[in-house]
Amino acid sequence: MSDPVRIPTPAHRTKRRQPLPWERPKPVEEEAQAQARLRAIMEHSSYVPADRDVDFVHTDAQRGLRLLLDYQKAESILEAHGIGRTIVIFGSTRLREPQTARAELDAARQRAAAHPEDGAAAKALRLAERRMALSHYYKVGVELGHLIGAAGIPGLAVMTGGGPGGMEAANRGAFEAGAQTIGLNITLPREQYPNPYLTPGLCFQFHYFALRKLHFMQRAAAIVALPGGFGTLDELFGAITLIQTRKSAPIPVVLIGESYWRGVFNVDFLLEAGAIDEEDAELFWFAETAQEAWDGIRTWHARNDTPLDAPTPPTQQTQQGRQA
Repeated sequence: MSDPVRIPTPAHRTKRRQPLPWERPKPVEEEAQAQARLRAIMEHSSYVPADRDVDFVHTDAQRGLRLLLDYQKAESILEAHGIGRTIVIFGSTRLREPQTARAELDAARQRAAAHPEDGAAAKALRLAERRMALSHYYKVGVELGHLIGAAGIPGLAVMTGGGPGGMEAANRGAFEAGAQTIGLNITLPREQYPNPYLTPGLCFQFHYFALRKLHFMQRAAAIVALPGGFGTLDELFGAITLIQTRKSAPIPVVLIGESYWRGVFNVDFLLEAGAIDEEDAELFWFAETAQEAWDGIRTWHARNDTPLDAPTPPTQQTQQGRQA
């Protein structure tokens, strides 16, 4: 019988007994200028691996790659955390906590009293009074975030734009309920800080507003809008338009503070002008309290046969993503 076949020892993953020729630079003994030339080659931007070359990634030609990365990073992390659905809450960055609004109002009153002829002081007082009145909605945001977080529905989380004001309020409520809470921040010329109530690992910075909006809609089980300005209007009307055109699956849309929102836009005028149809005016409704909004959202989903406490089938989630 012949000797057994000798099986060689598996090679080490990185080490070698004998170095390969390219592991050493060309010796100066062979070429006096070798080191200077080699340094010029290796320090040139072309030698940086593409996945580490930030300047290359930010060229116009690589915009498609950046769009993909802007989408995929958040998508991968949300999937890893098991986030299947979100309650998306928009709201002004200028909504004050009641105690902050009260302090600003007191200071504005003192300035106006000290300078009764100063028009700027009078205007500042009017704005402080208005912000004091609107600070009520900060409390509503906290209460709504707490209700959603305390419900303990697996895979459901509060999602906001990650900033201060109304967004902070919603994240804060969920945080205080011990729940995960998400923020989609955006890089801007003037740096902004995320609010401190977001779950570490679930706050994202986007370069493109479009990709941020896609993530707002992709898992949205409801949209809630606290009083807000241009940013809130942009996100709100974008969402309603997607639902109106059936580009996105229908979801409940709740506007907190009927008097505020009717002052911001006149839906009855749009109907009378023929700019929208009756059914378009039924794509949202108004609420005044957090409990009213939360109960309405759950009722809507029960009637739609999509109860929030039921698991989201993977096929449904995928389809929602495609529509968004």
